[in-house]
Amino acid sequence: MGPGAHRLLPAGPTHLAFGGRRHRRRLAASMQLETPAAAASRRAPTFQANPAADARQLLGALLPRCPALRHVLQAHARLAVLGLATARALPYLLAALPRLPPGGAEACYSYPLSLFRRSSAASAFASNHLLRALPHPLPLRLFPRLPRRNPHSFTFLLASLSNHLLDADHAVGSSSASRFLGSHVHALAVKAGAAGDLYVRNALVHFYGVCGDVEAMRRLFDELPLVRDVVTWNAVLVGYVRAGMMAHARELFDGMTVRDEVSWSTVIGGYVKEGEPEVALRMFRNMVMQGLRANEASIVTALSGAAQLGLLEQGKFVHEVVRRAKMTVSVNVGAALVDMYSKCGSIEAAWEVFDAMPRRDVFAWNSMICGLASHGLGHDAVELFDKFVTEGFCPTSITFVGVLNACSRTGLVDKGRWYFRLMSEKYGIDSEMEHYGCMVDLLSRAGLVQEAIELIEGMHIVPDPVLWGTILSACKRHGLVDLGITVGNKLIELDPAHDGHYVLLASMYATAKKWDEVRKVRKLMSSRGTSKSAGWSMMEARGTVHKFLVGDMDHKDSVQIYNMLGIIDRRLAEAGYVPNVSSVLHDIGDEEKVHAIKVHSERLAIAYGFIVVEAGSPIRIVKNLSVCGDCHEFSKMVTKVFSREIIVRDGSRFHHMKDGKCSCHDYW
Repeated sequence: MGPGAHRLLPAGPTHLAFGGRRHRRRLAASMQLETPAAAASRRAPTFQANPAADARQLLGALLPRCPALRHVLQAHARLAVLGLATARALPYLLAALPRLPPGGAEACYSYPLSLFRRSSAASAFASNHLLRALPHPLPLRLFPRLPRRNPHSFTFLLASLSNHLLDADHAVGSSSASRFLGSHVHALAVKAGAAGDLYVRNALVHFYGVCGDVEAMRRLFDELPLVRDVVTWNAVLVGYVRAGMMAHARELFDGMTVRDEVSWSTVIGGYVKEGEPEVALRMFRNMVMQGLRANEASIVTALSGAAQLGLLEQGKFVHEVVRRAKMTVSVNVGAALVDMYSKCGSIEAAWEVFDAMPRRDVFAWNSMICGLASHGLGHDAVELFDKFVTEGFCPTSITFVGVLNACSRTGLVDKGRWYFRLMSEKYGIDSEMEHYGCMVDLLSRAGLVQEAIELIEGMHIVPDPVLWGTILSACKRHGLVDLGITVGNKLIELDPAHDGHYVLLASMYATAKKWDEVRKVRKLMSSRGTSKSAGWSMMEARGTVHKFLVGDMDHKDSVQIYNMLGIIDRRLAEAGYVPNVSSVLHDIGDEEKVHAIKVHSERLAIAYGFIVVEAGSPIRIVKNLSVCGDCHEFSKMVTKVFSREIIVRDGSRFHHMKDGKCSCHDYW
């Protein structure tokens, strides 16, 4: 279910049946046992129970807060040993069962059915929990034959359909079939007079939102304004977010008189999903400032937003919220923190979080391996992968993307070939486009362009044009002009809408001094309605995000920025820096080319960093495109001449520059 979807179900008799915390402590004391939490942590409690104790109260002491099937089976066995597994106790065992997963063994489903059949009274309580525990389509088959039902029965039946849709992830045919079944259940609820019940309406709204019928969802929401609560509003929010209708979701959110943490986390997650992380982070900050406690969903999505933007201060703010609230760093939050720190340029902080995690899942390991790779720490990434396997984890497709990327960034050609074979031969993972992309990049960077081409031509899936783009970049890097021109012309026919391919082809012609061909490529680009993506550089300073374009004059501190840039240029010239203007694709004089390259966006960001970032702190910059060769040299010289540290996240990796050297070792 989506965020807060569990609240679509009635406040369960399950928790009521097991008694309050105070009662459970008294019961445990009367039996001379440890606290319920300690009792639940043991695999098989072995205490002498008071036979007079009610079975449901005893279950409250035996079971953890969120029991798994094995816990219920162990509790049932203990009741049987004590002679308390009576027909009267069985409905409470049924109520304690978790929702069983689809596709399980038949024995797994026979247990709840057996509990139901052997219960002393076939009550609506037992019927509803049978519907809740079993996966689709069993609840639909059983529903007509249930001896007792009440309005909540429709709630659990609809929840079963919604869960089925979420489990199937909208597989072909599942949505339309489930929508038909759901509308049939809706009609039955109307016929039974249950459609006006709040819980049933919430389940219906949620169901229509999950299957994508936003019109039916909204119609239900508007029908009975007096029969809705915050859960109803949240269900509609989730439906709009799922459908990608953020304008409708925001309008609804702004109209809510009562919002809870689910309302906020749903909208925050929606903005991240729709590629608007800046808005998501602003909303997260507003939520915190209004005194609401952030839930895990909002924490994880806010960290994801900060990671997308590469803004470390924003990510640190979210982490500080976790610390102040004294939240337990769950596996999900830990993995999100590792991912955020890695993508925001603080690989040391990512390591600290990773090392401090008491338990790590595959996602946490993948985040750390991929993070090390993006920072050029290929040897560390490979070493961590070996440790990952040693600890008994099974690599996933993403794990191998990280490892192969690590090999590519560090030039580990033989290891890369070996891991590429290992992926399919040992782990049975089919090569996907991302894996081929890493291998083509690895071989191309190493100058093995012909081998990279052979790999593309031998792929078992249709090659993405991006792979040929990698070959074209390699041709430019290694001076293979003729091959580059051939590949470039092929590429703009394969993917005529991609501006980067035209730019690379024009660059190849410019390298060969074929300016007429450069003009033809630019004219072709214009005639096809394709324009070059504007390069920008972004940095965060004093709580504000600053964005610069090439030759930008719109910043409020432009005068100071250009004055500082002039000072930097003079000092670098004195130190022997000479601009490399080969990336300027215009047939103009060298002096004009030097001027064009001097106002690249990252240089403006570096100059502003000199103004607002205190000495001793790194200047952190995020770029949307790969850094050009001359700006890379310029940035390295700045760190040497001015003793500053610069960290740049460009379109493909991180560049940590210090003392005139870069973490990429000029291999990018």
